[in-house]
Amino acid sequence: MTRPQSTLTELARVGFTDLSDVRALLETLDIATEDAGVFGQAADPDRALRALARLQEQHPEDVAALSSHAEWSARAVRVVGASEGLADFLRRRPQQLEALRERPPGPLGAATYRAELAAAVEATDDVEQGRVALRVAYRRHLMLLAAWDLEQDDPLQAQPLVSEGLADLAGAALDAALLLARRASTFPAEDVERTKLAIIGMGKAGARELNYISDVDVIYVADAAEGLETARAVEIATRLAAETARGIQDPALEPPLWEVDANLRPEGKDGALVRTLDSHRAYYERWAKSWEFQALLKSRPLAGDAELGQRYCDTVHPMVWSISQRDGFVESVQRMRERVTDHIPDDELDVQLKLGPGGLRDIEFTIQLLQLVHGLHDDRVRQPDTLGALASLAEHGYIGRVEAAEFSTDYRTLRVMEHRVQLDQLRRTHLMPRDEDRLRVLARATGLAGSADEIVALWQSTRFAVRSLHEKLFYRPLLTAVASLPEGGLALTSDQAEARLAAIGFTDPAGALRHIAALTSGVSRRAAIQRTLLPVILQWLADGADPDYGLLAFRKLSEALGESYWFLRMLRDSSGAAERLTKVLAASRYVGGLFERNPEGAAWLENDEELRPRSLDALLEETRATVARHDGDTDAAVKALRTARQREILRLALSGILDVSTIQEVGRGLTAVTTALLTGVLSLAHRPDDGIEFAIIGMGRYGGGELGFGSDTDVLYVYRDVGAGERAQATAEGIVRDLGRLTEDLRLPLDLDADLRPEGKNGPMVRSLDSYRAYYARWSLTWEAQALLRAHAVAGDDALGQDFLALADTVRYPDELPAADAREVRRIKARVESERLPQAADPARHVKLGRGSLSDVEWFVQLLQLQHAAAKPALKTTSTLEALDAVVEAGLVTDADAAKLRDAWIIASRVRSALTLWLNKTADVLPDDRLQLEGIARLMGYPPGCASLLEEDYLRTTRQARQVFERGFYDA
Repeated sequence: MTRPQSTLTELARVGFTDLSDVRALLETLDIATEDAGVFGQAADPDRALRALARLQEQHPEDVAALSSHAEWSARAVRVVGASEGLADFLRRRPQQLEALRERPPGPLGAATYRAELAAAVEATDDVEQGRVALRVAYRRHLMLLAAWDLEQDDPLQAQPLVSEGLADLAGAALDAALLLARRASTFPAEDVERTKLAIIGMGKAGARELNYISDVDVIYVADAAEGLETARAVEIATRLAAETARGIQDPALEPPLWEVDANLRPEGKDGALVRTLDSHRAYYERWAKSWEFQALLKSRPLAGDAELGQRYCDTVHPMVWSISQRDGFVESVQRMRERVTDHIPDDELDVQLKLGPGGLRDIEFTIQLLQLVHGLHDDRVRQPDTLGALASLAEHGYIGRVEAAEFSTDYRTLRVMEHRVQLDQLRRTHLMPRDEDRLRVLARATGLAGSADEIVALWQSTRFAVRSLHEKLFYRPLLTAVASLPEGGLALTSDQAEARLAAIGFTDPAGALRHIAALTSGVSRRAAIQRTLLPVILQWLADGADPDYGLLAFRKLSEALGESYWFLRMLRDSSGAAERLTKVLAASRYVGGLFERNPEGAAWLENDEELRPRSLDALLEETRATVARHDGDTDAAVKALRTARQREILRLALSGILDVSTIQEVGRGLTAVTTALLTGVLSLAHRPDDGIEFAIIGMGRYGGGELGFGSDTDVLYVYRDVGAGERAQATAEGIVRDLGRLTEDLRLPLDLDADLRPEGKNGPMVRSLDSYRAYYARWSLTWEAQALLRAHAVAGDDALGQDFLALADTVRYPDELPAADAREVRRIKARVESERLPQAADPARHVKLGRGSLSDVEWFVQLLQLQHAAAKPALKTTSTLEALDAVVEAGLVTDADAAKLRDAWIIASRVRSALTLWLNKTADVLPDDRLQLEGIARLMGYPPGCASLLEEDYLRTTRQARQVFERGFYDA
C-alpha cells in the first residue's frame, strides 16, 4: 500500500523514537493508516508498529481486512500500542482481531459476561478445551474493555466503570470455571448437583474496583441441598473450589488469567479451603481478628450459588460494624497499615503505586477506618467500594467535601496509572517504571501527562497530597474517641494522643487536652453533649488555620453559654452551624474576642438571613429606641450603644468569613453600624436647646461606604449658629470632645480621625459652615478638594449636612481642573509613595499605599472625578467602585483596564480586612511568614496549603493594576 513518505521530524512528532526502521515498517504495513499520524494515538507508537508488522507477517489473512477500515485500524493501533500482552494475545489468536472492528460498547455487566463465558465453555465437551475457550473469551472481553478505556476523553471518569467491568468479568470467569469443575468432577453427578458452592468476592473484586491484572481474593462457602450430608457437600465443594481455581490459573494452551487467592479465609493458609455458613459464623464470632473484619467490609457474592452467597453476607456483615468497639481497634488498624509499609523492599518504596506512602493503600485504609468507626451507628456509610464510601462519608459529614474531592481525584489518578502499568504487559505489578522511555509511554497511555517528567511530577505531587491528607485523617484522635464513646467517653489523655493532636495541627497538644478535659468532665447535660460532639469538633478545628486558638475560644464560648438550651441544641442538631462555629473560631482571633462579649451571636450561624448585614434604617430605629429607653442615663445608653456596635460587627465578621456577604456588602454594613453609633452618641452629646445645629460628615472610606475591619473613621465636624451667639464655637467643640469620650471603646476601638479637615492637624477640630465656605473660597488646596470627593453627611442635622455637601460640590467638582492642579495631585501621590510608606516595607506588599493597591486605584479614580465630574454627573459618587463603573461608562477608561483596577481594589480590601480578622489588630502589609499568610489565605476562601497561591494572586493582580495606574495617572 503506497502512502506519502514522512520526514524524520514528522515521525518524531508523532511519537516514534526508534526512527531507523520506522519508514520501512510503515511501507510494509497493509492497514488503513493513511500516514504515520494514526500511530500518534498509541501510547508507544514504535511498539504498535512492530506489533502490527509481526502480526501481518505471521497472519496476513487476518490483518488484511484492516486495510479498508480506518477506524478499526486506529483501534488496533491503540490497543497494541498500550499493551504488549494484548498484542501477544492477538498473535496467538489472530481471529480475535475481528472483535475490534466495531466501536466497543464499554462494560457489558455481570449478566452478559456470565452468559458469554458460559456459552464459550459449553461449546465443547472437553474440559481442557473448555479452559482454553474460557480464557480466550475472557481475554477478548478484556481487550474490548481496554479498547473502550483507551478511547475515553476523561480517563479519570472512566476508571470506576472499567474497574466494575473487570470485576464483573472476573466473576463471570469464576462461574464458567465452576461449570467446568462440576463437569470434570469424579463424584457422583447427583451429589455434585446437590452441592452448593458460593464464591465470595473479597478485596477489589468484592468492591467491584478490580485492576486489569490482579489476584482475585475469594472465600468459599458450602452447603448441602436436601438428600446430601453436609460433610459430603464440604468434601465435594472443596474439590470443586480447587478445580475452579485450576481452570483459571493452571498452565494450559492459553496462558493463565490470574491467581485465585483464598488466603483471606478463616485461619488463612492453615484453615480449611471451604467451610459451611455455620462454620464461618462460629469462627467470626469467636476467633476472628480485627483485620479479618476489615477485609469483610468489601465482601459480596461473586460467583456460584448467589442465594448462599447472600446468606453469608447477611450473616457476617453485621459483625463488621461492631469491631470499632473492640479495645485498641483504631490503633491495631493503624499498626497494620504501618506494617504493610515497613515490609516494602527499600528499592521499591518510592515507586510503589499501591503500598508505598501516598499510594492507593493509604486512601483505602483511611476510608475503611472512617467507615468502620462511623458505620456502627450510620449505615449510610457502609459501601464496599472506595469511591462510593468516600462520597457517602463526605455527604454525611464525616469527611470534608474538599478533602473528599481531593481524595477522589488522587485515587482515580493512581488507579489510572496502575491500570496502564498492568495493561502494558498484562502482568500483575504496582510499580512505577524507572526507565525514562517507559515513563514516557505511561504518560501517553494515561492521557494525564505529555512527557516522562510530567508523569513523574504528577505522581510525586499526588503521593504528597495523599500522604499528607492520610496522616491528617488516619491519625486523628477523634476516631479513637468515637470508637470508645460507649465505653466511657473520650480517651485523649496519653502521650500518643498529644502526638496525634500535634500531627493534625495543634501546636500545644497538652493545652488542647486540658481544654478537652474541661469541656467533657462532669455529669451535666452540657458535658454529655460535648463528649458526643467533641470528636467532630476537633476534626473541624484541625481543618482551620489556628486550631489551638479555635479550641480555646470554643471552650470559652461553651462556658459563657453554660447550659443554654439553644446552644446545646445547635451543637447537637445543627452540624452546619457547629461546623461554621469551629471554622470562624479557628480562623479569626478578632471573632473570638467578639464572641467573648457577645456569645449569643453563635445563634446566627443556623440561618444565613441572620448573618446578613442589617439595613441602616433598622439600625437607626434600634439606636433611637436604645437612647429613649435610657433617657437621663447617658452612661447606660452609651454602654448599650457600644454593645450593639460590637454585636453588629460580629455579625458582619461572621458574614464575611462564611461568604454570606461580599467585601462590598461588608463595607456598607460596617459603615451603617458606625453611622448608627455616631447618630446615637451625637443625640446624647448635642442637646436640642444648645443654640447650634451640628452635623458629622463622613470622609475617606467611611464617606464612601467602604469601611473594612480595623479601618479608621475619617470625619469632619460642622455646625451652624441658630442662637448660641458667641458660645457657638465652644459649644461645638464641647460636642466634639463628648463624641470622642462617649465613643471610646477599649475592647473594640473606634478611631474618629478628623485629619482631613481644613489645614489638617493644624486647623480647628470643628468649624461653622460659614467658616468652611470662607476657607474653601480663599485657601482651599487641591488635596482638600480631592478629600471632599468622598464627603457624605452621616449624622446630625440633615439640613446642615446637605448644605455642607452643596458647598463641597463647588470645591470637588470644578468646571475645569487646571493643569497645575492635576500636576499637584500627581506630585502629592508620588510624595505619599516615597514618604508615607513605612520604612523597610515592601511596596509590592503594602495593601494600602503599595504599588497597585488601594491608594493607586482610589487616586486614579479621584483624579478623573476632579477632571470630569462637572460634565459627567454619573461620576459624582463617593464610592470608588461606582466611580470606576462611571468612568468606564463615560468612555474614560477601557473595560479591560477597569477590570484590573477593580480586581486590585477588591483583593487589597479583602486582604486588609483579613489581616485584622486573623491578627486581631490593624495591619497593612501582606505577610511574608508562611503561617500568617496561610491564615489570611484561609480567611479569603483559599484551600488549605494555598498561602503561596494567595501571594501569587495578590502580586499579579496589583502588578497589573499598577501598570494601568502608571499609564493613566502619570502618563496622561
